[in-house]
Amino acid sequence: MNPAYDMTYRVERFERGREHRVLSVEQRIGGKGINVSRVLNQLGKYSRATGFADHLFSAAAELELPVDFVHALPWVRRTVVISESGDGTATSLWEPGARLNEPYAIDQLRVRVAGMLPDTGGMVISGSLPGGVSDGLPAELAHTALAAGVPTICDVDGRALELAAEVPGVVLMPNRDELEGLTGSDAGTPEEVVAAVRPLLDAGVRAVIATRGIEGMIAVTAEGAWSAAAPDPVSGNPTGAGDAAAAAVIAGLAADPEPDWPEILTDAVATSAAAVVIPVAGEIDRALRVRLAPTIVVTRLSTP
Repeated sequence: MNPAYDMTYRVERFERGREHRVLSVEQRIGGKGINVSRVLNQLGKYSRATGFADHLFSAAAELELPVDFVHALPWVRRTVVISESGDGTATSLWEPGARLNEPYAIDQLRVRVAGMLPDTGGMVISGSLPGGVSDGLPAELAHTALAAGVPTICDVDGRALELAAEVPGVVLMPNRDELEGLTGSDAGTPEEVVAAVRPLLDAGVRAVIATRGIEGMIAVTAEGAWSAAAPDPVSGNPTGAGDAAAAAVIAGLAADPEPDWPEILTDAVATSAAAVVIPVAGEIDRALRVRLAPTIVVTRLSTP
């Protein structure tokens, strides 16, 4: 709901307090939801992005992928990633974004989402919120989608994540910091992750997929808990890797009402790694994804 122009500057090595010669510059439409939608379309799954934007951003987005934005932002923010070609280290700067300037914009978004649901196999609500949007809106939209029988992932943080966790049937995809903030518990080891999310499942959450960077991912559901990781971590730009994982998970949930969670986790890890090797967010190396999938190691975890 808070898209961005993604700027990626590639330098040999980034050091504070000195001038840098930029090797290359990439600018593209982005934001977490845009990244998810773009990867889904790369996977052969038709996807449409909605949210808030201005006319200029919406026009640029329409040239690349299906979108249906509410034109309610006076301007669209930028995110800047400084990617070091030496070792793949990325430094990110996120602008907060503008405040909604249309009084009925949120109602218009509700109408757009409701209109899409009858033909929707899955929905992902990702990223931050612009000014003027309640933290409860992601949870509200998730509840609407789930009531219509549409599998829904919430990849949000802060108070919005807390409220989303109260929606029965939702799938959450927090990173370690977000999970610890949500549960108030340590989530360093796989056992700690399982213990931390158990109260969320007891309260009605369908699944929690904890993203852990180069350590892979952990999925905890009512059916069990599993960890998955690539045998060898890949280097590159991790920005957008979690969005690629969300695309893989929602594709799996949309394809089968009784999902095979280890299989979904395997695909999520492989797709995430295939995003890391691409310098810009929202793209994957599809050939690498196919090669990695058979090598992903999945381990069943004990659950209390």
